[in-house]
Amino acid sequence: MHYGGIYEDEIVGKAYDRRLMGRFLGYLRPYRLLVVVTLLLLPPMAAARLAQPYLLKLAIDNHIVKAQMEGLPLLAGWFLLLILAESIFTYAEVWLLQYVGQKVMFDLRLALFSHVQRMPAAFFDRTPTGSLVTRLTSDVEVLGEMFAAGIITIVGDIMVLVGIIGIMLWMNLKLSLVTFSVLPLLVWVAFTFRRRMREAFRQVRARLANLNAFLAESIGGMAVVQLFNRQAREQEEFTRLNASYRDANLPVISWDAALYALVETLSSVAVGIIVWYGGGEILQGALTFGALVAFIQYIEKFFSPIRDLSAKYSIMQGAMAALERIFNLLDREHGESLGSTRGEGASLLPPPLMGGGEGGRPVERIEFRDVWFAYSGDDYVLKGFDLTIRRGETVALVGETGGGKTTVTRLLSRLYEVERGSIAFDGTDIRELPLTALRSRIGVVLQDPYLFTGSIEFNISLGDDQARSRAEEAAHIVGADRFIRHLPNGYGEEVRERGVNLSAGERQLISFARAVAFDPEILVLDEATASVDTASERLIQEGLRGLMEGRTSLVVAHRLSTIQDADRIVVIHRGEKMEEGTHQELLAKRGLYYRLYQLQFKD
Repeated sequence: MHYGGIYEDEIVGKAYDRRLMGRFLGYLRPYRLLVVVTLLLLPPMAAARLAQPYLLKLAIDNHIVKAQMEGLPLLAGWFLLLILAESIFTYAEVWLLQYVGQKVMFDLRLALFSHVQRMPAAFFDRTPTGSLVTRLTSDVEVLGEMFAAGIITIVGDIMVLVGIIGIMLWMNLKLSLVTFSVLPLLVWVAFTFRRRMREAFRQVRARLANLNAFLAESIGGMAVVQLFNRQAREQEEFTRLNASYRDANLPVISWDAALYALVETLSSVAVGIIVWYGGGEILQGALTFGALVAFIQYIEKFFSPIRDLSAKYSIMQGAMAALERIFNLLDREHGESLGSTRGEGASLLPPPLMGGGEGGRPVERIEFRDVWFAYSGDDYVLKGFDLTIRRGETVALVGETGGGKTTVTRLLSRLYEVERGSIAFDGTDIRELPLTALRSRIGVVLQDPYLFTGSIEFNISLGDDQARSRAEEAAHIVGADRFIRHLPNGYGEEVRERGVNLSAGERQLISFARAVAFDPEILVLDEATASVDTASERLIQEGLRGLMEGRTSLVVAHRLSTIQDADRIVVIHRGEKMEEGTHQELLAKRGLYYRLYQLQFKD
């Protein structure tokens, strides 16, 4: 089973509803005026609703029973006006709630996306994409439903319930007390279901995230699935996760149906009590027929919001589970803020480097000082790694797969943080620099280039105005313009998802052009020519010579033919630097590099 285990989405523990709701309500502050207007609509809406049964009482007792038509049309007119007023207030309330709800969801999605963008690379190593997508989409959508159907609507329902209780007690104390005898049972049912449904909704949200994560992974790797005939196995795994999500929903359905049925039953019992006790009161002359009808109307209105409690409670509990998951993500610590510095040491660096702008003073020396790093626990990928790279040098890293070469480049860009030791620019630890200043100095080309949906020009410039002005020149330097010119729309050609309409070599050439367009001071090439054919590689090597001229370059390579002209070659073996020198010097040593060279070039 390739899915599950570390990919199983967490089911959060004990919930603190008041705390969660308090944090959520903080997102309402920018729209508090609209919320106040919505709240002001509730009293007149409740009054219009509560006055209708009383008008029926007056019509029955003062006119219908006494056969007096005079004044009855006026009461009917008032009754219609109350219905119209209730409709208008309800429309305004629902519209405002939906409007504010959309605004809040917009802000919350922005906060989540901004937070996710600042998370370190290690977070994405252990968090499935589908789980994050669920939080940013369906979890936030559930909060919108809660806002529209829950928070303020419940305030209005409470007003109506309190008003009904007050009017009924005023109209007939004994009948009211007899009718409300079912309320203790109703309260017990509500609290019992609250505990059971909360856990069920946690399960639903977690299982949905697992299902989405699997779909993202499986669809993204569909070519591998098909090539290795794994469709049946993927179908089994999807069936398992789909069944898990279905089964998580079944308790919710059961509790929801049971709650609705019990509330409906209690409502009918209350009406039966009114008819039984109120009928006796009418026979004894202690109650009018109009009052009995009004009581029945009021009890229907009383149980109407409670009858909807199952639906509203389902939404509220789903939203509480979503809030737990959303705030759990927002509470996770991320790397240094993109616009901040870390510690006072940042002032030690010359201002041009801190700003990361063009024309700043170049970095004269990059130093790796006794660097140790492990992706997990004490399984160190780098062990006491030392390396000095001077301005304008091209340094190549070679060694066996998994030896730590790519890790060196990741630490330089601060995708991961050094655990022991340090990396310094001209004597200043790079952890003291703002990430924007650091990364604006470094251009990275990966072995597996990532292209975005959009035009080729956008994929070269990534929307940066300065890079856009250099896009065509950059493509020319690396030879990408040779195939771009033959496309129907040239640089405006649309790139499909993950660049599937381009070959692997063409995608790599675009990533090369991207690095050139951003004009980096430090160039990192991580197996950059691995996906390019030999003919294209020659063109790229020519372009790279111009690109690397005057730049500090760190090159990770398996093909030793691509780095023979490097100023220095560093051999890394099991996380340690074993050899260092030029191509000829290392061959003369007849050590690890010599053996690697012999393996690649022997007849």
